[in-house]
Amino acid sequence: MARTPLWKSIAATLAGEIADGQYPPGGKLPTEAALAARFGVNRHTVRHALADLAAQGLTHSRRGAGVFVAAQPTDYPIGRRVRFHQNLSAAGQMPEKRVLRIETRPAGVEEARALALPPGAPLHVYEGLSLADGLPLALFTSAFPADRFPGLPDALRETASVTRALAMQGLEDYTRAETRLTAKSASATHALHLRIREGAPMLRAVSINVDANGRPVEYGRTWFAGDRLTLVVTPEDLAGSALAETG
Repeated sequence: MARTPLWKSIAATLAGEIADGQYPPGGKLPTEAALAARFGVNRHTVRHALADLAAQGLTHSRRGAGVFVAAQPTDYPIGRRVRFHQNLSAAGQMPEKRVLRIETRPAGVEEARALALPPGAPLHVYEGLSLADGLPLALFTSAFPADRFPGLPDALRETASVTRALAMQGLEDYTRAETRLTAKSASATHALHLRIREGAPMLRAVSINVDANGRPVEYGRTWFAGDRLTLVVTPEDLAGSALAETG
């Protein structure tokens, strides 16, 4: 009678425990050494089992960090009023913004064009991570006209929320004028921040937000982990967004 290979039995056991919620999405599996001790096998057998889980799309590995349970993609609407906290809360997830950098510097050529500013005009730049239930979903960089929002850096450090920080500067509402989407591969830096492998698929969104008078207030670039979000665009949103599939 044929026996089930040990690695296949281990993979099935771990897959069942993942399905049961014992290892939640984004959670880390025990180390190879711990699994080898638990199942009474060598680490080569454990690696074979882990490779099978990865092939099923149940896990992904991060060099030097371990093996993590793959998260279910989150529906993330791309519309005229994109609000990170509101989107994720509606999906039943805990939103979090993590500040990586806030600085004031001269505008680059593309930033000046997007924000209708003179070349070299001062900008406030906010770089950070967007997370859901502690798992990084996206890396973003947003630029704002410094002359119009002089106190924005302090407001961002206080709240981490762009919407709340702009409201503290007197801008109660803004809308998305344009969004361009491009498929990209993760660089080493993207991989480090988003806990994905280098070269993994990402989706880059380049957007311009405007006030009620159509004046640009934010130029943003966001790199989404490709397997963690499903970007949703409704027909009414298409009228206010320019979408580019490649570039």
